[in-house]
Amino acid sequence: MSRLSDDDLYLFGEGTHFELYEKLGAHLDSAGAQVAVWAPNARAVSVIGDFNGWRRGHTPLRPRGSSGIWEGFVEGVRGGDLYKFAIDGADGEALEKADPYGFFHETPPKTASVFWDLSFEWHDEAWLAARAEAQGHDRPMNIYEVHLGSWRVVPEEGGRPLGYRELAEVLPAYLKEMGFTHVELMPVMEHPFGGSWGYQITGYFAPTSRLGTPQDLMHLIDRLHQEGIGVILDWVPAHFATDAHGLGRFDGTHLYEHADPRQGFHPDWTTYIFNYGRHEVRSFLISSAAFWIDRYHVDALRVDGVASMLYLDYSRKEGEWIPNAHGGRENLEAISLLQKLNEHLYGAYPGIQTIAEESTAWPGVSRPVHDGGLGFGFKWDMGWMHDTLAYFRHDPVHRRYHHKELTFRAIYAFDENFVLPLSHDEVVHGKGSLLAKMPGDEWQRFANLRLLFGHMWGSPGKTLLFMGGEIAQGREWSHEGSLDWHLLDEAAHAGIQRLVQRLGEVCRQQPALYRWDTDPRGFQWVVADDAEQSCLAYLRHAPDAPPVLVACNFTPVPRRAYRLGVPQDGVWRELVNTDAEEYGGSGMGNLGAVRADGGAHGAFPHSLSLTLPPLAAVFLAPDRAR
Repeated sequence: MSRLSDDDLYLFGEGTHFELYEKLGAHLDSAGAQVAVWAPNARAVSVIGDFNGWRRGHTPLRPRGSSGIWEGFVEGVRGGDLYKFAIDGADGEALEKADPYGFFHETPPKTASVFWDLSFEWHDEAWLAARAEAQGHDRPMNIYEVHLGSWRVVPEEGGRPLGYRELAEVLPAYLKEMGFTHVELMPVMEHPFGGSWGYQITGYFAPTSRLGTPQDLMHLIDRLHQEGIGVILDWVPAHFATDAHGLGRFDGTHLYEHADPRQGFHPDWTTYIFNYGRHEVRSFLISSAAFWIDRYHVDALRVDGVASMLYLDYSRKEGEWIPNAHGGRENLEAISLLQKLNEHLYGAYPGIQTIAEESTAWPGVSRPVHDGGLGFGFKWDMGWMHDTLAYFRHDPVHRRYHHKELTFRAIYAFDENFVLPLSHDEVVHGKGSLLAKMPGDEWQRFANLRLLFGHMWGSPGKTLLFMGGEIAQGREWSHEGSLDWHLLDEAAHAGIQRLVQRLGEVCRQQPALYRWDTDPRGFQWVVADDAEQSCLAYLRHAPDAPPVLVACNFTPVPRRAYRLGVPQDGVWRELVNTDAEEYGGSGMGNLGAVRADGGAHGAFPHSLSLTLPPLAAVFLAPDRAR
């Protein structure tokens, strides 16, 4: 019996069916599998696999009216059996395709789909019940970005990466110990080329089998939730892999992608671009996003490459793109898709978040659709990342001339709901590691990195750090090996790790450091214009909570008796000093506390006198906030 009702067909064709994973693809029962696939221009479709000797036409599917869907029942197959769709294309071409809705696929370079049931017993009810509160804009969000295949390996087995279940034994505990609230997984969806890091996908409904089964990934997510860690998945609707078994020219025609390469082919990544105006493709993409939230319990999707979706001329020269109906460069179909995506996900799954990787000044990325925005919950602040890393590359003696690279962000800091990312993109392709970007001798490089982290965690916005940053990895990241965990045997690297742990702890404990991350009332300059000494100071505020003062010295010259205005008198205690000896610093500071016993200073009724250590950030709060 068909799983597809007439209503399903109508919604699919209308572009508003967002649970297609329940209807298309392969669904097992005790007698076999009900199978359905969209191939409207095919002359014939059959299912091939081990069960029928891979013989084309032996297990034919029948068309369902004029819907373009072919369906049928495959008797006798069981979970673990392999299959593909044998398609006679529109021009008679013989194609063999993996299932676009397949739940599991062979490990690359093999390309068959695998009949699979997704049954799993979850134990994360407490997390899901509290998720909405845990992920609000007024909650701490400290994200650790991970490429699962290269976080840790098993040296005794030739450098094999840990599988999902092995990761479940160590990753949740590490994240909890380090104070991260969320983990962001670089794409886990099946992909043929490991060097794409998962960003060139063939299986939009299947985790990569390189690390285990679907249930193994579910187990990892379940364990993360049990430790109170939210799970963000990278999701890639901007482009897809061109491999022959994938979505490209699926029925012998350009079905999922635009036919015109000026719209359907990405010149930078040599990949296909989805036809966002095609209703069935919209149903496919939004169903994929919903699938990971529904069936894998993920808490947020970070949508990759949004800028490339929004602009028709993205990375294209004059004459290499087609204007929209109004003659503009905006991709109206992609805008509509993203808005519908966010409307559906936030409506259907309360408490989730979506995060846009969007690198331009497109307005309203994280504003509601009803206000004309794209509807994302957050946006990566790529401008902050670029300006801040550019500033830190300067020798401190020259930083006075580049002070605005640090202060410019305050102009736009609350235009969107921002995440401050130090992501994998900044430590690959010859860019070097974060530590390698820092100038000076070895001590100064580590001090600069500690200062960078202090300023990042002190600034308004949620934080994201790519794996390896927390141990000050010296070489840039490679997906083919493991992080250099042995570095933690060295005091300087272990000190960086302890600092990241402490920053996460303080940012969870102090409401001023998260409650108004997206509200301009949460940030107040104390000193913004001391370019001559390359110092900054600012206050973080929250309702019904003590303020936190963050003061930064971006030179190796200590600043003694540095007077700062503060809103209240009394003792202000150090919460963090990135120059503390336990983090590998020189140990210079304020003996743990200072008293605000000075008179008015600047716009503030009280003031205190600090020692600002070299290349360091200091966090202080009134004594009652200890």
